[in-house]
Amino acid sequence: MRWLLIPSIPVLAFVFWRSALPTATVHYHKNGQEELRYVWNVNDQIYRGRFAPGSSVADKGLLSTDSEFFMEFSWHTEKGRWHCISITPKWPNTDIYLDADGNIDMSKGSGTDVERLKECKWDTAKP
Repeated sequence: MRWLLIPSIPVLAFVFWRSALPTATVHYHKNGQEELRYVWNVNDQIYRGRFAPGSSVADKGLLSTDSEFFMEFSWHTEKGRWHCISITPKWPNTDIYLDADGNIDMSKGSGTDVERLKECKWDTAKP
């Protein structure tokens, strides 16, 4: 019976490790007009993609960060301007809500963790 536990130890360790990392999640309002294109840049690990109105995208930070750590999220619509924010993710999750126009919803009660956001350091686009 013990031999059944041995293969599951690496799986459990991986699951624990992934859940221990702080996550940043960007939520796009369900009434958004267009699909958004985005770029995640986490310490020069770059991921590109698209997401539709009403959906969310997320990425993981690092368990322990140093002064060199950065996480930036850039996005735009097909014809819209580029936006970029620098995120300092907190555990377990940092939430960013975009309104129907694709702008960050910073209104009171929006759910956006505004205190975890600032202007991008590496990208010249404004939030």
